[in-house]
This record gives sequence, C-alpha cells and structure tokens, in this order.
Amino acid sequence: MTTTESRTEKLSFATMTTMVVGSMVGAGVFSLPRRFAQETGITGALIAWSIAGAGMLMLAFVFQTLAVRKPDLDAGVYAYAKAGFGEYLGFFSAFGYWASACVGNVTYWVLIMSTVGAVWPALGDGDTVLSIVLSTAGLWVFFYLIQRGVKDAAVLNRVVTIAKVVPILVFVLLALFALDPAVFAGNLTGGTGYGSLFEQVKGTMLVTVFVFLGVEGASVYSRHARRREDVGRATVLGFLAVFAVFASVTIVSYGIMPASEIAELRQPSMGGVLEAAVGGWGAGLISVGLIVSVLGAYLAWTLMAAEVLYVAAKDDDMPRFLGRTTHGDVPFAALLLTTLLTQLVLIVTYFSEDAFNFALDLTSALSLIPFALAAGYAVKIARGRARDLTVGGLALLYTLFLLVAAGPKFLLVSFIIYAPATLLFVKARREQGRRLFSGRELIILAVSVAGAVIGVVALAAGWISI
Repeated sequence: MTTTESRTEKLSFATMTTMVVGSMVGAGVFSLPRRFAQETGITGALIAWSIAGAGMLMLAFVFQTLAVRKPDLDAGVYAYAKAGFGEYLGFFSAFGYWASACVGNVTYWVLIMSTVGAVWPALGDGDTVLSIVLSTAGLWVFFYLIQRGVKDAAVLNRVVTIAKVVPILVFVLLALFALDPAVFAGNLTGGTGYGSLFEQVKGTMLVTVFVFLGVEGASVYSRHARRREDVGRATVLGFLAVFAVFASVTIVSYGIMPASEIAELRQPSMGGVLEAAVGGWGAGLISVGLIVSVLGAYLAWTLMAAEVLYVAAKDDDMPRFLGRTTHGDVPFAALLLTTLLTQLVLIVTYFSEDAFNFALDLTSALSLIPFALAAGYAVKIARGRARDLTVGGLALLYTLFLLVAAGPKFLLVSFIIYAPATLLFVKARREQGRRLFSGRELIILAVSVAGAVIGVVALAAGWISI
C-alpha cells in the first residue's frame, strides 16, 4: 500500500470494507469451536459474544467518529494516541500495534503447520522443530516477494477475502443442516468442568479480541481513502458482517458434538467439527479455506505492520531509517524489522506449552493498550457531544475490562516487549537533537521498565509460564 500508484488511485468504499473484513477473517475464526468449548457452553458463549460484539462495536464507532472529526490524522490507532496523549504514548501505541501484528502473524504459520500436521505427523500442532523450520522458510519467502513489489494489498485482499469467506459460510450452513437438538441442549451449560459463569466468559475474552483485530484496518489506511467518511462506514459495515459470521461459527458447533469433545479437537477445530457433521471431505474443505485465508491475512497484516512503522518514521516518532523506501517504494527497513520480530516470536513458540494459544493471547494483549488510548482520545475530544462521550466511554471501559480479563501474565509479557522498544524512541529523539524525555515521559518509562523487570523475574522464577 505504499506504491506511488496506490497513493494516487484512492481506495473505494467497497475496497476498504473488504480490507476490514479481510483483516479480521484470518486464523482466529478457524480456532473458535475448540477455544470456546474449552472455556464455556452455549450460555457463556452467547454472553461472551454479546459483550464482545457491543464492546467492539463501540470501538468501531470510535474509529468512525475519529475518522470524520480528525481527517488530518493518518495511520489510525497510532495517530490518535499521539494526538491525545503525547509523543511517547503515541510511540508505544505504534510499537504495540506493530508488535501485535507481528505476533499475530506467528499464529498463521502455527495454524498452517497444525493443519498439514493432520496428514504429516512430524509437524505436530505446529510447534515442532520441523514446523518451525518450514514456517521460517515461508516467512522469508513472503519477505522476498513483498520487497520485490508484491504489496498492493487492496486488489489482492478483495479476491482473497471472497475465497476465504466462502468455506466459512459453507461450514455454518452445513452445521445448521446437521445440527442435533439433543446435543445442542446438552451443551447449554457445557457441563460441570467449568468455573463460574463470569470465569467462563472472562476466559473467552482474549480470543474475541484476536478475531476482531483488523476492525481498525480501514483506519490504518485512512490516508488512501477516496472519501474520508468511507473509512468509518467501511469499519462499521465490515465489523457487523464479521461479527455475525464469528458468532454463528461458535454457536452452531455446539449442535454437532459435545463440548468436551470439541475441546479436545486439534486446531483448526472447525475442520474437526465439520468432519463430524459431514465426513472427511468437510475437514479437507476447511483446511483448504484456512490456508487461503491465512496466507492472505498474513500478507495483509505484514503490509499493515510495515505501514505503521513507515508512517511513524515519517512523523519523526520512529528512527528515520524506518521511513526510507527502495526504488520500488517499498519500506524495506520497516518490512525487515517486521519479519525479524515475527521470526523471533516463532522461535519462542517452540518453548511454549501451547504455541497457538500463546501467540493468540499475546497478540490480543499487545493490542489492548493502543485500543484503550484511541478510545481515551475519543472521550477527550467529545466536548459535550453526548453520543461521542457515551461511545468513547463504553469503548474505554470495554478495553479496560479486557486488560483485567487478560490477567497479569500477558500484561507482564507485553511489558517485556514494550520496554526495550524505547531504544527506538531514544534514537528518533537523538536524530532530531531533542531532549530524550520530559518529566511525564520519564514516569511512563519507569512504569514500563518496572513491568518488564517483574515479567522477566516472574518467568525466571516460574511464577508465570508461556
């Protein structure tokens, strides 16, 4: 999305809507049946989706409002945090959003390897040495292709979005046709193995954040919109369409198998559910749909991550080398840094207890601070507008609730990633000959470093594990 052509040929409403849908429909939807069945039954799932749907809708309205009221701010999440709370928190928002995209990209490779692992056991659940080696190869092949110029996500994303949504809709229709009312009724509460209803709902919150990441996709590319108001409209329409699909995938699965059996399926669990409903060809259909979906989402998110670093560098909030482009107008350094962090997290997953869920939850946790800052900015500029204040306030409360639901484990791991990023901030300030930190920024730095130190000690002592 940084080619000269894409800057002059502005994006239409339809294209921006497919970018929102395409960004959200990735690896997460294929994992929903198992992830929900591990935590709750139908009642808890309905409550969880109601909370997540309402909360994310408020966030979608926040991005819609900010796109119209602040048309001069580009790159969405990062720009709003900077405008509302200063350069350092804006930097953290840009870095956190970028890091969440990189970690999220790891889930794509893990899920592809787990899918192929069903017929090639050496790949396991995507966390074996062989699967990491093959994922690494794929990672750098994509880097090579993108830096060669395969980076116009708008047109490609429209084609891939259609290709990956079709199998998901087929899954919902087939599962509805095969739904067993007795099995469905038996899964209303999910059995006795779960905690309180509050604990059940809380346990699903991070996965709902993960699957909705991308709701801000149109906002990130707002500077390319043909009409500014299309950014908000595309965000809300894309969100509503995807919400209906995600909730349907989760609920209809409870009508095919007992929750205890769904909870034991290998990922992508959607394939196991459809196989139980219609036979082996169902798992094959989902596997093909997943691979198309994941590769398309990987391309879109790699580009989106590089775009955030590139724009931040152009605004002097990241080191200048990240704002440089090659002869093909590719932000090479931003793309390389994106690929390197993805590679690092991919290696870390080998040491985690559950590679897919670890990457999924960390992605969600990293994105919460940027989302909270965007919602906070919406509240800050409401200025007596009751609707804007209500929407922004509810979105802020929702993101703060998610931070609590995430628990200390992922917040501490997030700090371990956030704190070292300050070196990039320091480099940018030195390039400009400016004072490194203001008094307020030193407080923020102290909090982030303290959190990182506690996180490292907690990991070393075994108080938390990945």
